[in-house]
Amino acid sequence: MATTRIASTHWEGSLFEGAGRVEMTSSGIGTFDVSWPSRAEQANGKTSPEELIAGAHSACFSMALSGGLAGAGMPPASLDTSAEVEFTPGTGITGITLTVRGVVEGMSNEDFVAAAEDAKANCPVSQALTGTTITLDAALA
Repeated sequence: MATTRIASTHWEGSLFEGAGRVEMTSSGIGTFDVSWPSRAEQANGKTSPEELIAGAHSACFSMALSGGLAGAGMPPASLDTSAEVEFTPGTGITGITLTVRGVVEGMSNEDFVAAAEDAKANCPVSQALTGTTITLDAALA
């Protein structure tokens, strides 16, 4: 069964001087301030679309990797994943770097990297971001 998740944004003002608030509507976990300076300069306590994508990508990738490892009979004790989304004003998102360190008892680093590559290729957020260069740095902790 399909699920739908909703986030909404209220924006006031011009792109450069204005600001908005992104509400995580489905979960109700919060509302987050956004602005152009938080996107193109310093965060200053506000988020950006790229940071929201980074959060979604790191979570989705971790779930895909965990599921793949468990399916292979090697469930992870832990996975620590970060996603760095690079944004260039006037160009857009120019790349994403996923970094994962895992603790998986009895697994070789080579097999872990292969599982991570599979998760990168098959997680739904990676697939949604087709056309963006996604690099991976994976290793056992």
